[in-house]
Amino acid sequence: MDENFKNEDPKKDMGFILSLGALLLFSLMGMGIDTDEFLQRAELHIPMNYFFVIFGVDLLMIVGIILIFFYRKVGIFLFPVAVLAHYMLHNYYLNTFLYTDVTNLFLFISVGLLAFIPKWQFFK
Repeated sequence: MDENFKNEDPKKDMGFILSLGALLLFSLMGMGIDTDEFLQRAELHIPMNYFFVIFGVDLLMIVGIILIFFYRKVGIFLFPVAVLAHYMLHNYYLNTFLYTDVTNLFLFISVGLLAFIPKWQFFK
């Protein structure tokens, strides 16, 4: 793989930044949904423990994006696992299907990896 991208520059290009921006946008949209649920927790009868877990997963998604920005391999693995956990928690506890999570995973797999794979040799 190193031979395929030997002319790659460690500088973050526009595709790399835009893909991280799209991932951040959809992660923040998911956090907005969680905040709305938190504000309506009494009407929806959602236990408080759920919000500790879901906001922790939201934090892991943001940390994953930050780690990817700083070329850390753990971020490449942490981000999709956190998004999948976010999706599964919503589906299991609230029986809600979040399109933001599905779109976020789609963007990560399609657009994100097209930007991240050429830079893989610079990840630590």
